[in-house]
Amino acid sequence: MPRDLQFDRESALDLALDQFWSHGFNDTSMRDLAGRLGVSLSSLYNTFGDKRTMFLAALERYDAQILSRRLDHLERNYPPLEAVRGLFESLAADCAADPVRRGCFLVNTALEMSPHDPDIEREVRAKLGSIERFFLRALETARSRGDLAPGREPKLVAAQLLAALLGIRVLARAHPDPETLDQVVRGALALL
Repeated sequence: MPRDLQFDRESALDLALDQFWSHGFNDTSMRDLAGRLGVSLSSLYNTFGDKRTMFLAALERYDAQILSRRLDHLERNYPPLEAVRGLFESLAADCAADPVRRGCFLVNTALEMSPHDPDIEREVRAKLGSIERFFLRALETARSRGDLAPGREPKLVAAQLLAALLGIRVLARAHPDPETLDQVVRGALALL
């Protein structure tokens, strides 16, 4: 028999995030989540509400624990263009190291949920915007230092880098060949 929720909300959200990431929103039931968390359905509903609310909380957890943390680390610890390179290289390495090809939770959410849920679409757009702003800040700083290739417009290049990054994440699920991913990364970094 499942036990009542005996751990903190963040631990529960980590487990829920993993469940949603592995199976998607539509293929995850509240019963699946309760089983994964080791709690009763009533405890899960009392703590988190419905599945959609829990999914939104898991999406925020993903942003806080994975996406924003990675971007902040790169921006604080590396020169601008090295931070951009580091993001692409680390994501390509993540893709190559993922034997079950879960892909990117944000990209998966965009593909599965954004067309059907305006609130989730807004959240996905905001998180994609934070990645694009990371690129834009890096490119503007690099341009002010004279490190950006002449003729490169930071706003345009930031949008192109975001598109390349998303393409890599989708490609990694469909065709996770490390050599192909490396070629795409090199092509994206040539924009710099």
